[in-house]
Amino acid sequence: MGSEKLQPPRPLPPKAVELPQVEKVVLANGLPVYLIVTQGQEVARVSFVWAAGSAIGLTGGFASAAGKPFVASSTLNLLAEGSENLTAHEIAERLDFVGSYFDVSMDRDYALMTFCSLEKFFEPTLEMMAEIVLKPAFPSEEVEIYTKKRMERLAMERSKPATKAREAFSAALFGAGHPYGISSPEAEYMKVTREDVAEFYKRFYGADNCFVVCSLGAGTRKEALLELLGRMPVGSREEAGGEFPAAVSERRRMVTIEGAVQSAIRVGRILFPRQHPDFVGMQVVATILGGYFGSRLVQNLREQRGYTYGVMAAMVNLKHAGYLAIATEVAAEATNDATEQIFNEMERLKTEPVGDDELENVKRSMLGEVARILDGPFGIVDVVIENIQVGRNADGGCGYAINYLNEFIKEVETITPARIIELARKYLDREKFTTVVVGKA
Repeated sequence: MGSEKLQPPRPLPPKAVELPQVEKVVLANGLPVYLIVTQGQEVARVSFVWAAGSAIGLTGGFASAAGKPFVASSTLNLLAEGSENLTAHEIAERLDFVGSYFDVSMDRDYALMTFCSLEKFFEPTLEMMAEIVLKPAFPSEEVEIYTKKRMERLAMERSKPATKAREAFSAALFGAGHPYGISSPEAEYMKVTREDVAEFYKRFYGADNCFVVCSLGAGTRKEALLELLGRMPVGSREEAGGEFPAAVSERRRMVTIEGAVQSAIRVGRILFPRQHPDFVGMQVVATILGGYFGSRLVQNLREQRGYTYGVMAAMVNLKHAGYLAIATEVAAEATNDATEQIFNEMERLKTEPVGDDELENVKRSMLGEVARILDGPFGIVDVVIENIQVGRNADGGCGYAINYLNEFIKEVETITPARIIELARKYLDREKFTTVVVGKA
């Protein structure tokens, strides 16, 4: 007994999710606000989510190659660069004085701005929130500084193979003129004017195009927050006309970089957004392929062949589409074989049942990530935001988030090798995949 190596017990998976109560309040201006009150937390987070991502054009339709690019991202990033009452420096200084901060992010569909503060400094943070969200001035000099810096930064980023691969993959997957595939010349930044940004803000940053999710400590005065949010005006946006454009995918695209010692490889295909009944199952398939460190592609390309330091596979969710993506960077001489090995691993999933131990590891990885995300009020806010974005808010409370997470846990827990083979045969047809290689020809 003494010479035997003791094995620690397997961690128990989360069997059901319990979240703090979420109160939904719809203000007089139509703005939906989701309030999460947490006990024992002395921090506050307020997240604004506008349906104003880069796929939205200046005039309200979907972005196109003929439109003016970079207006959506410029608007979000310039919100805090001066208000009707304060300069950008004064705003930053006042937030820094109380240890508060804000962050912005944008994808193709949504613009997000998040404020975080200690509970005891929530009211001075609200004052700056009002200046930034309700009273941005978009000073012309700040617009000029921002667009010049962004143009230079984007030009530098585009010298990197990974950036070239990301943009080429989007264009090859959806089409170069598609709202999800457009990559515009960086010089277009210099055409963005203060008037463009102010008009985009007026159209899309109103209460009718936004929702707000807040995590507040028990002692935080929510009345002051709701009063501020109630002052958000209704925007002048128009619904995007027509149906969302259909994607036109290419089978293969090569972007040549002379003398490159590495190749960036992207492989994927358009599938479906998260509302689809097969989405969670395909998340399991993607995790087996390249979603954790013990995945098949990591074992194949890194451990067995030494082609790469890392490889990933994931299901990507957008408002109007979803896709499976596989990404890696390999030595130039290994490009062709690495690409072939990616498809070989897909074929294995279509013909060989996943072993019990491997499937157990995949389930533990996926369910452990759920537990990690929900370990704290800020993670819960992220979950609520994501579920609202995909339309799971019909009950007006937090049931949509709990229901989805519990459905996710149940499906991951109960998925079988036979189900994985079924999904692989249905969706891993090589002829329907797009392959992009950036590197030496």
